[in-house]
Amino acid sequence: MFAGRRVALGVSGGIAAYKAVEVLRGLQRAGCEVRVGMTKRACEFVTPLTFRALSGAHVVVDDYAPDNPDPIAHITFSQSVELFVVAPATANVIAKFANGVADDFLTSTYLASNAPVLVAPAMNTTMLLHPATQRNLARLRADGVRLVEPDAGEMACGTIGPGRLSEPQQIVTAALEILRETAGRRDDLAGERVLVTAGATREELDPVRFISNHSSGRMGFAVAEAALARGAEVTIVAGATTARPPAGARVVRALSAEEMRGAVMREVEGSTVFIAAAAVADYRPAARAEEKMKKSGSALTLTLEPTPDILAEVSRSRHNGLLVVGFAAETERVVENARDKLTRKNLDAVVANDLTQDGAGFDTETNVITLLARDREQPSTLPLMSKLDAAHHILDEIVRLRKAK
Repeated sequence: MFAGRRVALGVSGGIAAYKAVEVLRGLQRAGCEVRVGMTKRACEFVTPLTFRALSGAHVVVDDYAPDNPDPIAHITFSQSVELFVVAPATANVIAKFANGVADDFLTSTYLASNAPVLVAPAMNTTMLLHPATQRNLARLRADGVRLVEPDAGEMACGTIGPGRLSEPQQIVTAALEILRETAGRRDDLAGERVLVTAGATREELDPVRFISNHSSGRMGFAVAEAALARGAEVTIVAGATTARPPAGARVVRALSAEEMRGAVMREVEGSTVFIAAAAVADYRPAARAEEKMKKSGSALTLTLEPTPDILAEVSRSRHNGLLVVGFAAETERVVENARDKLTRKNLDAVVANDLTQDGAGFDTETNVITLLARDREQPSTLPLMSKLDAAHHILDEIVRLRKAK
C-alpha cells in the first residue's frame, strides 16, 4: 500500500533532530520514497549529508544555495509529495506555520504544500505550555494539520514534563495512517461533477437593507476543495461569502434565494452530485421598496413570504444517478430534525450541525457534524475537526452511497 508513496520530511533545529533519522528509516521500511528538507539550525544538530546518504536525494536547506539543483524547490518539493511530515517541529517553526511566515525553505514549503501535513512538536515544557504556543497549535489544528502530541519525560535541559518528541515509530505510524486514508481517496471522485452551494443569500427590503443568514461560505468551499483534491469537476453557486473559494472550481455568483435557485437549476442538469451547503434565507419581503425606507421612530411591520426550497426542488426533479445531500443547522433536537429533513425532502444524506457546540456553526474554521444517510439507521457523529477534514468525511459518505446505488 505504501510502496512508492512520496513523503517530504522537514527537520527543524531542536536537540531531537537526530530522531528524524529514525522517522526517515521507518517510512522507508514501509516502502515510502522520502525527500528531506532542513532548517539551517537543524544542520547544527544533524548534517544534511546524513539524510542525503539515507534518502539518496539532495537535501534542501536553502532554495538559493549554489549546490541546489532546483531554484524553486519549495514549490516542486512540496507539490510533488503526498504527505509533509515535520519532525521535530520547534516552537519557532510552529509559530511561523500558524501565522503564515515564509522566511526559509521549510516554512515556504509549508505554505506551498497542497498535501496533508503532520507535525510532531518538540520543545521545553514551559515553551510548550505557553499560551502563545497553545494558540499556535490550536491554529494549526483548525487549519487541518495533524499533530503527534509530544511525550512527557525528562528534557535535555533537565526539565521533566510534556514536550519531548514522540517516539519515531509513533510518528511513522501516524504518517502511514494518513497515507492509508488518502490512498482510498485519491481520484475516487474522478468522473463526478459536483455542484455545491455556499454562503448566505440576501433578500432585499429596499436598496440599502436586506435579510440574511450568518454564513461565511467556509464549509461549502471546504467541500469544493476536498472534491477537487479527489478528482471531481466542481462548480460552486455562491451567495454572499467572506471566505475565498478554492482555486480550480468554477464559481457562479447568486445573491438572492431566487437567483440561487435559477443558477442551481441550470447547473444541476450537468451534475452528478448536489451538495446544498448554502445558508439560504427561508423568507423574503413580500414587497421590496424601490426607495430607501426612512426611519420614522415607530415600529415597522414587515410581511414576509417563503423563498423557493431549492433542495426540495432539486430532489423532486432529480435525474437518474444524481446524489442529493443537504445540510441542517440546528439548535435543538439536532438528529431528530435532520432525519425529518432527510425523509421529507427525499435526500440521500444530511449533514447536521449543532450550532450550540463550541467550534461548530457559522464563520468558524472548525465544525462538529453528524452524518445521516437514507440507507443507515444509525447517525454518525464526528468530533471537532477542521472544516476540510469534515468535508472529506462528507465525501466519504458520498462515495459509499455511490457504490451502494
